[in-house]
Amino acid sequence: MASLLHQHIDALSREKGIDPQIVVSAVEDAIAVATRKFYKTQENMRAQLDPDTGEIRAYAVKSIVELPEQVEDPDLQMTVADAKKIDSNAEVGGEVLIPKSTEGLGRIAAQMAKQVIFQKVREAERDTVYNEYIGRVGEVVTASVKRVEGPDVIFDLGKAESRMPRKEQSRLESFAIGERLRVIIARVDKAGKGPAVIVSRAAPELVQHLFQTEVPEIYDGTVVIRAIAREAGERTKIAVMSKDKDVDSVGACVGMKGMRVQSIIRELRGEKIDIIEFHDDPVVFAEKALQPAKVSRVSVVDPVEKHLEVIVDDSQLSLAIGKKGQNVRLAAKLLGWKIDIKSEEEKRQEVEQQMSALLPTPSTPLEQVPDLGEGLIEKLSAAGVTTVESLADMTPEQLEAIPGIGPKTIEKISLAVSNYFAGLSSAPAAAAAPAPADETAEAKSEAEVAAAPAEAAAEGEAAATESTEAAAEEQPAEKKEE
Repeated sequence: MASLLHQHIDALSREKGIDPQIVVSAVEDAIAVATRKFYKTQENMRAQLDPDTGEIRAYAVKSIVELPEQVEDPDLQMTVADAKKIDSNAEVGGEVLIPKSTEGLGRIAAQMAKQVIFQKVREAERDTVYNEYIGRVGEVVTASVKRVEGPDVIFDLGKAESRMPRKEQSRLESFAIGERLRVIIARVDKAGKGPAVIVSRAAPELVQHLFQTEVPEIYDGTVVIRAIAREAGERTKIAVMSKDKDVDSVGACVGMKGMRVQSIIRELRGEKIDIIEFHDDPVVFAEKALQPAKVSRVSVVDPVEKHLEVIVDDSQLSLAIGKKGQNVRLAAKLLGWKIDIKSEEEKRQEVEQQMSALLPTPSTPLEQVPDLGEGLIEKLSAAGVTTVESLADMTPEQLEAIPGIGPKTIEKISLAVSNYFAGLSSAPAAAAAPAPADETAEAKSEAEVAAAPAEAAAEGEAAATESTEAAAEEQPAEKKEE
């Protein structure tokens, strides 16, 4: 019987990869719990496994005090006089072990002991797995798919199981039971349910390991991987640099006819890979990182905050941004800089707005437009329109909303403003070609004499038109519609 018990303990220890002493301790704890449950007592129980005979003995443990009045709990304490009856070597402050029979332990107690043993073994197994893999985080290992639990995939690492959550999986991948894959150990969780080792196929370190495996120049250090930005299942950008001027870093990674990079793409189930030459200058590096888009120019907005502004042609804007912003997002991760992309047209409009903000805004009173008339100027001023520039920016609908202004008045305002601005543009041309002084004076006097009757007639006609239009606009709405 003893031999059989030891055989089971040794077999369980080898299967779980744990120390046999841990299993022995689990058995002793289980017997102690079952004995306390059987005797329905609050005494401290302790079990011991005899290594020679295999017999398991249970004891009630009590602390020894000197006087009876010092006994606060009879289940936990005993006087030295009573203790000497059980053990002649008992002393005050020590412990005495009172044997308890285990022959009467029934099925329920045995079931409880079994649960305790399983719990202790699982805890020991988890500690063993944690201690073994905690120092291997970031290492790439080969694992086989054991089963699929909902969105998670369980892998067999040989000595332990590992879990791959959905967020650590590539969108392009599907897994078959028994399939062997290369995965990276992302982290090791000591607490929680299920396997404690978390593996990933979405980490950038997996791509780095694949390049080290496929490209000898990277493995021997001639070509160095400086940065990797990855969105698993979509695209990866990798920046490489050569320490040997005779070795092309990008060509070494691509391989003859693309054989090296194609092997990595097959391993990643068709994920796109952009290989970029690294440069210390962030401006040059940004131009390369945004490939395949062609960049017009790059400027540093804030070197402290690491902020870049990239200008591209209008036809290249969508290509530079990428699908759902993927291209510029990966480029920003690769550089470690914030990137703002603008088209040539957007930049031009931005510069124009900045220039207009710097220039003073002209402000011309309405009185400078003689064709408006005093009555119309009063109506516009009452509505808050006091300058020619603000009047020119108003739409016909906005003008019609002003009380006392109708369609005919709007036409008059439009004509008056147009004539005013036309006069401003023609004034420099007239000043550039002055007539002789005598001819000018003579022509002016003749023009004034000839124009005096016409001006008087025009002013009278304008006043009559304005008064007639104002009277017509003040009539009731029904009459106006007719």
